[in-house]
Amino acid sequence: MFKTLKNLDVVNKRVLVRCDFNVPLDEQGNISDDFRIKQTLPTIKYLTANKAKVILACHLGEPEGKFVSKLKVDKIADRLSEYLNFAVAKADDCIGSNVEYQVNSLDAGGVLLLENLRFHKEETEPSEDFAKQLSRLADIYINDAFGVCHRENASVTLVPQFLPHYAGLLLEKEIIVLSRILKDGPEGAQKPMISIIGGTKVETKSKFINNISGVSDYVIISGLIARDVLQKNVQFQFPEKIVSPTGDLGALDINDESIQMFCDKIMQAKTVLWNGPFGKSEDERYAKGTLAIAKAIIESGAFSVVGGGETVEFITKQGILDKFSWVSTGGGAMLSFLSGDELPGIKALD
Repeated sequence: MFKTLKNLDVVNKRVLVRCDFNVPLDEQGNISDDFRIKQTLPTIKYLTANKAKVILACHLGEPEGKFVSKLKVDKIADRLSEYLNFAVAKADDCIGSNVEYQVNSLDAGGVLLLENLRFHKEETEPSEDFAKQLSRLADIYINDAFGVCHRENASVTLVPQFLPHYAGLLLEKEIIVLSRILKDGPEGAQKPMISIIGGTKVETKSKFINNISGVSDYVIISGLIARDVLQKNVQFQFPEKIVSPTGDLGALDINDESIQMFCDKIMQAKTVLWNGPFGKSEDERYAKGTLAIAKAIIESGAFSVVGGGETVEFITKQGILDKFSWVSTGGGAMLSFLSGDELPGIKALD
């Protein structure tokens, strides 16, 4: 099991925190949703309150190892400064002598945000030398980026080899909540448990559906996934638990009969796991089904866990994000974890 921040002496220590600040941007390059930034604030505030010198590392978008002006993290530094009520310094790179100078100039309780890690191809094509350069900036490493724990990135899997390493408060909470979902018995999720799997592409979700159906009473799947299941003759271990929409499986929204059927099951649940919208929910004309599912989850009073970028974006747009028990910062990482896979970023903290 990994070690956590609790009881860790960080006074005057340089602490490198791998964050997941890969936030969506609008056409002007402004942050359109800062959910992931907010979720990491408890770890940052804990460290600054305990007089650490905090170095934040993150990526933004897919620059593929090249400098891309619109993917600079300056606006993330600005947003962090707003939430922390003091100026967050911003480095022009994430490695090198200038960055080391800025780190060494940090006051206790100060925060420095490094430039986009993925401007260096050595981040995603994990280089030990790049990891060593990052590790020279700090005395302690903390992973608080659950959303990239399924990636073999240098800052996620290699840096922990060179520094004492710990899980941040967000990462710890993600693992506690999602582990509870997977457990049976008194320590696990309360029953009945309903899993709701939307979106598309059964090939990316079949392992997840198979694994989660082992602990769920019912697994509700979207029309597009159900269509894939039929076309590709996908076999599940517990087919009797799988519930599909009626009518046209390729429709842009689920029909009223499906909405009623799904909501009736959700209202009986004590635990609900939801990942993926139903239909073209980004268009208000086709959002009826997804919104009905969201409202049923809230009205059920069940312990609710939600994840996936499109789903989080939808409930944020509807102004109901705070109505769910836990909203995960991971999309692919959440699916991998709940599929029973070992996540490289978590393994690196063992």
